[in-house]
Amino acid sequence: MSEPATGTFPFPSFRVFASLRLTVVCLGLGMLLIFLGTLAQVHLGIHAVQKQYFQSLFVYWSPPGASWRIPILPGGYLLGTVLLINLVAAHATRFQFSKKKLGIILLHLGVILLLIGQLLTGLFANETMMRMDEGQTLGYSESPREVELAIIDTTNPSFDQVVAIPENVLARESTLQNPNLPFTVRVEHFFPNSRMQMRAQIPDAPASPATAGFGKDVVVSEEPRTVRDDERDLSAAYLELAGVQGSLGTWLVSNSITNWQTFTLDNHTYSLIMRPRRSYKQFALTLLHFQHDRYAGTEIPKNFSSRVKLIDLERNEQREVRISMNNPLRYRGYTFYQAGFDNNDKTSIFQVVKNPAMLLPYIACGLVALGLLTQFSSHLFGFVRKRNR
Repeated sequence: MSEPATGTFPFPSFRVFASLRLTVVCLGLGMLLIFLGTLAQVHLGIHAVQKQYFQSLFVYWSPPGASWRIPILPGGYLLGTVLLINLVAAHATRFQFSKKKLGIILLHLGVILLLIGQLLTGLFANETMMRMDEGQTLGYSESPREVELAIIDTTNPSFDQVVAIPENVLARESTLQNPNLPFTVRVEHFFPNSRMQMRAQIPDAPASPATAGFGKDVVVSEEPRTVRDDERDLSAAYLELAGVQGSLGTWLVSNSITNWQTFTLDNHTYSLIMRPRRSYKQFALTLLHFQHDRYAGTEIPKNFSSRVKLIDLERNEQREVRISMNNPLRYRGYTFYQAGFDNNDKTSIFQVVKNPAMLLPYIACGLVALGLLTQFSSHLFGFVRKRNR
């Protein structure tokens, strides 16, 4: 069966997506998106800009104080998808496979894999932190910028039953039900970032919405979300708990307060706490020793590393591993990097990354390099042959 000639692809409507004009428009919009996103970092911070500008289908705008918003610019996901379709369509309508075009085909295949890898990374990659003291064993890591409400049934001395409600659900300010809880949770108000002061310091403060727990003695005011990487939002929420027999009171929870608030219902003891969102693993790590080397006569870090014990009961595996700055631990799809430490030299901080598409950028860059080498080599050899003749 003969191949269709260039420009005679059997689906003419598909040629619309192969237009060079579409490529130029997408590249122009991409440059505008990067420019506006860079300016927005001053007010929103890099993490919020990534989510609103580059990890979205559209960039929205709303007037100050308005509850509605309109799309004003295509987001990174939409532009990347259109460029991907445009590149595939251009190959289907314009290119035919031949040895002379092998370099171009490899080059474009690398770009396609790079776009796909970035999309998968944005959708599925997860980055958390694990902070450990010497001798401590942990089977979870924590998000540095997201919180969750943990409702813990501590009645059984052998184990705790935990119900965790993520931040995006709390932000909806709705009534929540869970089959493992004999009461409902109504989120009266959620503060993405807040400031807390003792009520004794503000005599003329309005009455507190909280009727139980430490919230009765605290005044909460909403603050703009922080845009600095070395700062964290102090989230808070007012929650009304209601059982079959009526209200259990309105409680204030915040990640700035690490103490649990407890109450009893139907002979069960429950604890409330707002904490960083946890990501549980199928294994655990124990920090055996943290080593911090300094340059002689100074306090400048020269090297820091951690000796940990990996415990995986499911695979019946226990072994010691050394994690240093340039030697991460890779296990079960997770990568543990030595990210930092506390000044007491007894606490190690790991950055935990899980990225299913981690290898795609390396493969894509290899294909691009191979495509460039093949294309330039073919032209160079052709030029040399013509010169010799």
